[in-house]
Amino acid sequence: MASTTNIERQKIAFNSGKDTCRGYLYMPKKAAKPFPCVILGHGFTGTQDRLQGNAEYFASNGIAALTFDYRNFGESTGQPRQVIKINNQLEDFKNAISFAAVQTAIDPAKIALWGSSLGGGHVISVAAQDPRVAAVVAQVPFNGFPKKVEGRTKQETNRLLSAMFKDIIRGWLHLKPLYIKAVGRPGELAVMASKEAEKTIEAMNSEQWQNKVAPRALFDMMRYKPGRTAHLIQVPVMVCVGKYDKETLGTLAKQLATGPKAELHEYPVAHFDFYRPDIRKQVLEDQAAFLVRNLI
Repeated sequence: MASTTNIERQKIAFNSGKDTCRGYLYMPKKAAKPFPCVILGHGFTGTQDRLQGNAEYFASNGIAALTFDYRNFGESTGQPRQVIKINNQLEDFKNAISFAAVQTAIDPAKIALWGSSLGGGHVISVAAQDPRVAAVVAQVPFNGFPKKVEGRTKQETNRLLSAMFKDIIRGWLHLKPLYIKAVGRPGELAVMASKEAEKTIEAMNSEQWQNKVAPRALFDMMRYKPGRTAHLIQVPVMVCVGKYDKETLGTLAKQLATGPKAELHEYPVAHFDFYRPDIRKQVLEDQAAFLVRNLI
């Protein structure tokens, strides 16, 4: 998608809590320093290697890009693995901002956040709290669970709830998590179980991503509503939603575009379509134009 000839990538690391978040910084070679910078955070159980193309595309447009793995995932440290802690991931984002802000080649007044799915909810939450954020892109963002998940039967819901309770008890007892699949086939015990999700996962090429998660995280996510503070964000916000999204419902995601400088962009696709090459190309072009307009 983007030529890497004029992009320099370097491995980076920063402390977060007692652990280390590891990532990559993509720097434009020919643009004038200091660069604006966008920090990219992945979605539910995601890993940063899936964001390399996005980072390269933004860097090719003159904006430095920083990707990282949340604690307990991918290349970052943290035990036990594959455990999502909302507050920790928000802190990871803030520590990524602190890291970027002291880099001599980055303009600390022009740091933006980009997040997809669960990460899309995180960038809203962080921007509402942190005055260092200059712009936000929230892609198919999480803003709470729907009352009923389309396509999931009552029996399947009860199986998932049982796994959640068993896993959180194991957490209290400091035992190994009771992992389940993050993505599965329809009817399978998984957080997301649909033909669309399964096809997307089958097409993934990732050395870091693992299709498992500690389901205790879903209790935190039940209480997590980034939309409660979205109206507080005073900087430009771009919210990208899918008209046919069943995972992060558009009706909920649209509630994140309530700030005075918020823009809502709706695409006639479903949640996982945002990762298809053709749709991804169009969305990235729109997002890069938004960031260039507000940061350069």
